[in-house]
Amino acid sequence: MIVSGLSGAGKSTALNALEDLGYYCIDNLPPALLEAFPPLIHEHVSLYERVALGIDARVAAAGLERIPSWMDELKDQGLRCELLFLQASRNTLIKRFSETRRKHPLSKNAHGLAEAVEQEVELLAPLKQRAGWVLDSTDTNIHQLRRQVWKYVGSGQQGMTIVLQSFAFKRGVPQDVDFVFDARSLPNPHWQEGLRELTGLDPRVRDWLEQEPQALELSDHILEFLGRWLPRFEEAQRSYVTVGVGCTGGKHRSVYLVSKLSQALKSQFPEILVHHRELEG
Repeated sequence: MIVSGLSGAGKSTALNALEDLGYYCIDNLPPALLEAFPPLIHEHVSLYERVALGIDARVAAAGLERIPSWMDELKDQGLRCELLFLQASRNTLIKRFSETRRKHPLSKNAHGLAEAVEQEVELLAPLKQRAGWVLDSTDTNIHQLRRQVWKYVGSGQQGMTIVLQSFAFKRGVPQDVDFVFDARSLPNPHWQEGLRELTGLDPRVRDWLEQEPQALELSDHILEFLGRWLPRFEEAQRSYVTVGVGCTGGKHRSVYLVSKLSQALKSQFPEILVHHRELEG
């Protein structure tokens, strides 16, 4: 997988998402080193079954125009190679660089940030045209972007990818979930001395919740539902399903349930990704 795109559009986030899917990720690899990759992959297929290379405008002088033909050569050698391209609106990119005070990689040869962005758009146009999928991050945050990458790349894998996500209802239900379960009826560790500052990943919170029959009952009922319907989604050739579990603050009950569901489902669905929205900012 080649990951490229405009600076500030989310390439690093995309690479992190691919790492979650088991990809061996390398960022900013000089094109001159690309030629050494095919023999290396053929010699160590199990180690490099999934590889993602991050390539952007920083390598322009070293042969960016060589990438499309190199991808063709890989396919001729029997290696599947796809290009994921990240973009965002000009105004969004300028705003992101202004807010973070990062230096644009092409700013050295441009008169201002806006010109640097325009130069990069033109420079990367051939890669965008070659991309199998163009992802626009203008209106997405890093968590939404990561899930979009999971969804896109997961569609090319064997088996169905399941994303289990905890969240806080007070911050809104995630827009892209297929199933939503509500844990707010369970006793809340937030009101227990010594547990408030912990999360649902802590054994003390887990043990406290599992003393409550309702917690185990809700967990069993959710697993019973998912055990009945996830296989039907898989039979229908669905490649990606998102299950959301929410509570008031998204820190204790929902996190506990997502962790428990992940452990219970992983034997049947090996491609499981866990995302605790409120714990990750």
